Amino acid sequence: MPTPARVSLADVVPPIALGPLDGRYRPAVAPLVDHLSEAALNRERLHVEVEWLLHLASTGAVPGAPTLTAAEQAYLRDVVATFGPEQVAELAEIERVTVHDVKAVEYFLKRRLATAPEHLVDTVLPGVGELVHFALTSEDVNNLSYALMVRGAVQQVWLPAANGLVDQVATLAREQRDRPMLALTHGQPATPTTLGKELAVLAHRLRRQLTRIGTDEYLGKLNGATGTYGAFLAAVPGTDWQQVSRTFVEHLGLTWNPLTTQIESHDWQAELYADVARFNRVLHNLATDVWTYISRGVFIQIPVPGATGSSTMPHKVNPIRFENAEANLELSCALLDTLASTLVTSRLQRDLTDSTTQRNIGPAFGHSLLAIDNVRRGLAGLAVNEATLSAELDANWEVLAEPVQSAMRAASVAGVEGMANPYERLKELTRGHRLTADEMREFIGGLGLPDDVAARLQAMSPASYTGLASRLVDHLG
Repeated sequence: MPTPARVSLADVVPPIALGPLDGRYRPAVAPLVDHLSEAALNRERLHVEVEWLLHLASTGAVPGAPTLTAAEQAYLRDVVATFGPEQVAELAEIERVTVHDVKAVEYFLKRRLATAPEHLVDTVLPGVGELVHFALTSEDVNNLSYALMVRGAVQQVWLPAANGLVDQVATLAREQRDRPMLALTHGQPATPTTLGKELAVLAHRLRRQLTRIGTDEYLGKLNGATGTYGAFLAAVPGTDWQQVSRTFVEHLGLTWNPLTTQIESHDWQAELYADVARFNRVLHNLATDVWTYISRGVFIQIPVPGATGSSTMPHKVNPIRFENAEANLELSCALLDTLASTLVTSRLQRDLTDSTTQRNIGPAFGHSLLAIDNVRRGLAGLAVNEATLSAELDANWEVLAEPVQSAMRAASVAGVEGMANPYERLKELTRGHRLTADEMREFIGGLGLPDDVAARLQAMSPASYTGLASRLVDHLG
């Protein structure tokens, strides 16, 4: 039987997204489009070109350059502010002719200069076209554009989301600071802790990484085709071009890099991406821990009305938010690691490996942002199972072997007789055995400890043996 011809999905209009970030997960990552998309790159290129023109005009770096009025400056900056769908299409049309993305931006801006706006009288704008892209190489524009894009994405989108997540974990830690919980080391019952303290550890780790990310630098350069200011000096030898370059880069809010080849070396990007990847990995640890707590029954997932956990097992509420986060964090880290390792190398004065590599900065942050969103939604759907926590503690009285043998050691140091080999005696009693409360208390009573010490230990339970766990949560501030 012949197979019917299928509809060509590649020809569907509007285009169907190839990847999940622009398809299934678009709502969670859409804010990054304003910063890390191809259109955002071109808008920032336009922004850099406009600001460079204004900088040249205002500093007198090029003799004879006209002084632009406030209205003319506002018009030029409005070219950037109004860069939208129609302008994106127009720029794409220009690039089809130039076959060069930065040159297309230059021509786009010159079009805007060539036609004096109606609200300006006696404008000089049509005469300043040759100040556009003056003495620049494409990388002067690109490196500054990427620095502005990444800074905007991190500071305006990613960091607020990440900080919101950490605040959410910290709030949960404070709420559960006094909730005793059996700890597991190597998957085995261990010294009790509190649920809040364990969450606080993760919040503290995440916050440290955000502090590092919040202080990372964003570098930029503007020094010509091989970083020598050759074209600048050839055109106007009397200008202090290093000073002009530094003040321009700093005007954009970036840190000036004085020593580069044709490209800015991208070391700052490698540093930033390593920090973000480390945050991702700590968050991955949180996701796997919470998944394990759910599996163990410490957390109950609150069912969402109408949602399906399994297509065949009606009873299931799967921890999909945390599993989704795990996978997306791994994808993000893979991309960030590749970016960091690739971008720090450029053959001699320039190669183009960084060009296509940097176009994947968006997906790297997109997968991380998606993971953050999933963890936040997952945490919001949890409730603590107090019964499970209590049952686990009550079933593991042998964990009190630690405080008992430690008290015996202290008593031995204080001169109390009969305290020899405390570790070995507790090991013989407890290793591989489950003890009841009565059995533990009876053992303590027969040790010959001072009455006050014995009474204190006999009053202890796994639920009360949490040390300073509750107070340690205060380190979150």
